[in-house]
Amino acid sequence: MTVGEPETPRAASSRAKDHSPWNWLLFVPIVVPLIPVLFNADSPRLFGFPRFYWLQLAWILLGVATTTLVYRMTRKRGGDR
Repeated sequence: MTVGEPETPRAASSRAKDHSPWNWLLFVPIVVPLIPVLFNADSPRLFGFPRFYWLQLAWILLGVATTTLVYRMTRKRGGDR
């Protein structure tokens, strides 16, 4: 496909039909950091950093791990194309 050509209906429809239940797992790194009770304290401290700062790093690691897991569980195998 060159620049400016419309997508073929087959390519667009194959993307739109990805209804894997694994995709729901992607809400975890979005919703968990929005729970304010997790940030509402100064202790425990980890290496001298208050809870808020080291939890921010934990959310990044949680997001990367979740995204990697969902990608590996939902990607198409070589023979499924």
